[in-house]
Parts: sequence; structure tokens; C-alpha cells
Amino acid sequence: MVAIYAVQEAGSRGRLYPEKESPVRSPWQRDRDRVLHSAGFRTLQYKTQVFINHEGDFFRTRLTHSLEVAQIARSIARSLDLNEDLTEALALAHDLGHTPFGHAGEDALSAAMKDWGGFDHNTQSLRLVTALEMRYHAFDGLNLTWETLEGLAKHNGPVKRPTPYMLEYDAKHHLELGSYASAEAQVAALADDIAYHGHDLDDGLRAGLLTFEDIEDVPLVGEALRDSRAKERETGRAVLDQEQRVRHETIRVVINALATDLTEQTRRNLEVLKPASADDIRYADAPVVAFSSEMRRQNAAIRKFLYARMYRHWRVSRMTRKARIALGEIFSILSEEPTLLPPPWRDRAKATDDVGQRRLVADYIAGMTDRFAMEEHRRLTDLSVLG
Repeated sequence: MVAIYAVQEAGSRGRLYPEKESPVRSPWQRDRDRVLHSAGFRTLQYKTQVFINHEGDFFRTRLTHSLEVAQIARSIARSLDLNEDLTEALALAHDLGHTPFGHAGEDALSAAMKDWGGFDHNTQSLRLVTALEMRYHAFDGLNLTWETLEGLAKHNGPVKRPTPYMLEYDAKHHLELGSYASAEAQVAALADDIAYHGHDLDDGLRAGLLTFEDIEDVPLVGEALRDSRAKERETGRAVLDQEQRVRHETIRVVINALATDLTEQTRRNLEVLKPASADDIRYADAPVVAFSSEMRRQNAAIRKFLYARMYRHWRVSRMTRKARIALGEIFSILSEEPTLLPPPWRDRAKATDDVGQRRLVADYIAGMTDRFAMEEHRRLTDLSVLG
């Protein structure tokens, strides 16, 4: 039983193309299942989170990141009596529009598409589930519910500068872009922050980009590290075994602290707002799902540390620069000569204008995995590789 302020099945605004609902699954279980079976979701297995796919089998990818976000988001949603199915669907779908090579790839496509409508992964997620997936006889896209599409478009808050595609889709399926999304979408958005702060610290330590000494003074993280070290010393285990357990325990404590604070502060916010429906949360003056002011400060410090010490580490920077160059060159070659596209992309390019061709090339590149993008770059630029 969900709370009165949660998204209710009886109040769903349905789908753009009406369908008979399932007798055994909620609308958002169906949305989740459509996401899980989509081609876009499968490609996340080989898309960068921080480390390029071939750098190691144990680092997070966009797929494992999405699964961790879903786990955290669903746990928080259950604690707050929210709609778990909707929360899970949003968490699993939130990164569908990401390019190969993570944010480096997005930067490359954003620069390439600057004069042709731009590019950002949130809009690309919406494009994927409303147009690019071609699986059903009756429609393009996945025909997800209004609530899931709203959450994808607005999970970071009201959309102040809608992209051309968001405006185009909103004209036929009004997503109320100027308001907040549901509490479920807000939970999924902040579960994203919790997940990547935890696993990026873990991957950074595992990769040797960070050391325990580096994180000793980071708020929240340093305290968790000291407590974990003290507990592990008491076990008398070998030093190498201790280090592995200390790393895992530190990250576990950090994630738990962030999730617990978010849940408790959100409960306080709900007590003040007293929402009687999901719309009361959508039309509130501020997000209802939030960290406490102290945890926001600590969270910002973790983010600042990761940017300075990990995301801008010279090893990461070298790979991201190469990724930007490679995707930029692929875009330049294919947009100038769309006849080089493989079928059926080439056939679609013939049926549209110059702007449409460039958008199609961006769609093609955004759907690539890291390794496919590297192979395609070699096929287009290396004479020794058969095209």
C-alpha cells in the first residue's frame, strides 16, 4: 500500500498510444520490463561510467551503475511508502541516452551538434524510449506511461530550457515541463548521486587513482574509513585482506549514511508540506526529496574531491581526450558523407534533410558501445582495417 502522496495506479495518465493494461503487472512493472528488454539497456553493459570498457572487468559500467541506482532508489522508495515499481523503472531508464565513453562522448556530440539542435543525454533518453526503439507494430519507441516519461524529462527538476525534441514531444504528450516531477522521480535522481559517489570512490581506490590517505580528510568518507580501519585491525587478518574489507566497508557506510539522511530529511519535508496527492509534490515550490543541509555540504565536498582527484586524473583525462577526438571524427566523417552509414541508417539518411541527417548520425553514435565506437573509428580512418 503506497502513501497518499505517491503515484497511484488508479490515477495514472496512461500512455500516448492507449493499450489494454496487464492483469498481472502494474503499468510501471510493464515500463520496467520494456526498458530491461530494450536494445538501449543492453548496450549500457559496454558503456563507460568512468573507466573505458576495456580497462578492466571489475569497474562499473553504465549497466552496473543503473542496477545500483535501482537498488538504492527502490529501498528509499519503500521506506517512504512511494511507488516502488515507478521508482525502479525510472532508475533503470535514467541513463539510456548516454553515449559511449561517458561524459566525454556527450561533450563530443554536444559540440558537434551545437548548430543543429544540440545534444544532451537526458533528451536522448527521451528520444530512445519515444522514437528510436523499434520493437512494436503499433508505435515507435516503448510507449511508456506518462509518469515514467515525466520522470525521465524532469528528474533533475523543472526544465527551464527545453530542447527542441522535448518541445516537439511535449506538444503531443504534455509532460508539464515547468513543474517538478513525482517524488519517485526525485528519489531516482538522488539515488543516482548516492550510487556514483559510492562506486566511483570504490573504483578509484581499486584502480590506484586514489589511496586511503587521499580520502582521509574528505567529509563523511574519512570518518567511515577511520571507523572501518579500527574495526578491521581488531580481527588480526592479513594486511591485504584488511585493505579490501576496509574499502568495501567504507563505501557501504558512506552509501548507507547518504540514503538514511535522504530518507529522514524527506520525511521531515513531507510533514511540513502535508501533500494529499502526487500533484501536491509536483507543484510544490521546492523538491520534497532532499538531503539535510549538513549532508548537502558533505555531498558537495565528495563531489568536489572526485572531480579534482579522480575525474581529472591524468590517466582518466588522456582516455577522455582520445574519446572526444574519436567520436568527433566519426561524426564529421558520417555527417559529411552519410552514404558511409550502414543500412538501415543509410536508407533513413536519404529520406531526410541536412539537419535530419546530422541528428540521425548523432543517434547512431549515441547508441554505440565503447568497443563498437573504437572499431567504427578504425574502420573509418585506418586503411589497414576493412570497412
